[in-house]
Amino acid sequence: MSNFKIWERFGVEMEFMIVDRDTLNVLPRADVPLGKDKDGNQLSDIEYDDIGLSNELVSHVLEFKCAHPKSTFDGLGKRFFHEIRRANKKLEKINAMLLPSACHPFMDPTEMQLWPYDCLDIYQTYDRIFNCKGHGWANLQSTHLNLSFDGDEEFGELHAAIRLLLPLIPAIAASSPYLDSKYTGYRDARIEVYRHNQDKVPEITGEVIPEPAYSYDEYNKMIFNKVKKAIDPYDSQHLLNHFFLNSRGAIARFDRGAIEIRLVDIQECPNADIAIAELEIATLKAIVNGKFASTSHSFKEYREFLRNFDTTRLAELLNKTVKDAEDAVIDWPEYLSVFGMNLENSSNNAQVTAGDIWKHIYSVVKNDLTEVSQSFMEKMLERGTLSSALYKALGDAPAHEAFITEYKKLADCLAHNRLYGIN
Repeated sequence: MSNFKIWERFGVEMEFMIVDRDTLNVLPRADVPLGKDKDGNQLSDIEYDDIGLSNELVSHVLEFKCAHPKSTFDGLGKRFFHEIRRANKKLEKINAMLLPSACHPFMDPTEMQLWPYDCLDIYQTYDRIFNCKGHGWANLQSTHLNLSFDGDEEFGELHAAIRLLLPLIPAIAASSPYLDSKYTGYRDARIEVYRHNQDKVPEITGEVIPEPAYSYDEYNKMIFNKVKKAIDPYDSQHLLNHFFLNSRGAIARFDRGAIEIRLVDIQECPNADIAIAELEIATLKAIVNGKFASTSHSFKEYREFLRNFDTTRLAELLNKTVKDAEDAVIDWPEYLSVFGMNLENSSNNAQVTAGDIWKHIYSVVKNDLTEVSQSFMEKMLERGTLSSALYKALGDAPAHEAFITEYKKLADCLAHNRLYGIN
């Protein structure tokens, strides 16, 4: 993606777990859809035109991604869906299928198996340092969005806007309310376990919200140098690259001219994932261009305003939406003003929820989304997050059979590219 200007190119990655079609038990069989080369060697990645398939770290997860940087979302959800159907057809032969949502509700993560082919030495190093047999490694599927930038000025603009967007993401994308066969107390349990999976070396994840670094040199000083120094005692062979080690909710990939947003839980179908990706980009553009804000500030003053939000306070806001998703109450006037909102004009007893903010954002930027994504997003905003819909159907401590019934419905949504809980 290197050398593309801001907003010029993007890439999407979607992760799904592989399960038994009857029991929904996790199966470490990503080898089946990835297949073998002409010499009989197992492949770790393949490409079908503009969509690539690959595996990383664990053997029960299959990733679908844009094989090359994209410039338009037109038809992209349909392309992902086509390759998901192809993979599911191959998995049918072993009575397996792809299952959406960000966390398996009753998986035992100690049964995880590392991908035993390409990059095994790197995966074994991660496992030795952090023990990957926990939910924070073995049981979390997400949708990553990569956005291009060219040079420090564009990086600074994009990174400032992303830092402000990250706390709102669980309020539109949470899909992981359950772990260990019960409600976790978090609508986005994936992010909750993700932020603790590397506590042994806390510099790697930081506060999930990245530090206010707005150039390559600042990022190197604030983040990369700290990460490299912190991991050094555990990685004597220097197998772990700092670009990959950095586990904040958005990571700067200066090696390919992109920022990767990592906080989106995978949804129930690719059209839903693409709708969220389109809304993310439209929101970021609107923040950078001042579309939500009043015109009383100069561009320079507005840019400084966006860059001066405290990391810890943004992280506290993220923790709220991780717990309550769209129902989280947002009472930070300066943050609300980024989106042209305030407490005084609230119609709900001076309370503004994260869901209210997303509905307002959508009303401003909806014409920047494709027609398909507008249709899906409007239904998703009316229904609420997938996590909330699952919790409404299942409650705090569902029976095992209830999990199987509802999550088979999710698998059916994936198989037909439609939303859960909507007729």
